[in-house]
Amino acid sequence: MWKTIYAWLDERLGFDSLYTNLLDRPEPKTNWWNTLGSASLFLFIVQGLTGIFLTVYYTPSPDHAYDSITYIMEGVAFGWLIRGIHHWGATLMVLLVFIHMLRVFYTASFKYPRELTWLIGIGLFLTTLGMGFTGYLLPWNQKAYWATTVGTQIAGTVPFVGDFILKALRGGPELSALTLQRFFAAHIWIIPAILAALIGVHLYLIIKHGESHFPTKED
Repeated sequence: MWKTIYAWLDERLGFDSLYTNLLDRPEPKTNWWNTLGSASLFLFIVQGLTGIFLTVYYTPSPDHAYDSITYIMEGVAFGWLIRGIHHWGATLMVLLVFIHMLRVFYTASFKYPRELTWLIGIGLFLTTLGMGFTGYLLPWNQKAYWATTVGTQIAGTVPFVGDFILKALRGGPELSALTLQRFFAAHIWIIPAILAALIGVHLYLIIKHGESHFPTKED
């Protein structure tokens, strides 16, 4: 009976072809350097899951943000562990994505027909940095406040549009409750949505073109 049900579903949803394209496609001889992309994807999923947990207790307002972080660390069961995984996972994700891009550049895997895969990868790296930058302000302590002040000032030095970028990031000329609200919205909604879309396109291109092999002496 189960075979009949599976055959009925496979005929309409294409389970077998999906399995072949995702998990049983031919791959060149690889090594551990080829796992950096998968490791980055795993960290993105971990960041999403731990981030959902943290939003249950976090309050994005200047009056309560720091206290809510303190409560997560000291009052919530395993809150210190979940926040620690989220904090260090973010750092490790930036590092892995950067090393992954270095590997792709070193092995010339960005050449035809994978130029778009490379460009999407650059977008993934920039949005990963954006996740780290917006998340850094959320504890709303002295270090986060002044680091964000400097970061937004640097963004404000862009010729012609710097003042607009500065006010758009801060929600005004100075850091305020509106800044915290904007960074929180960007951190949990806008940038993760962009990241997920870019990851989807990136995976599609990898499946379409396959992984590149390490160049040999003849290459």
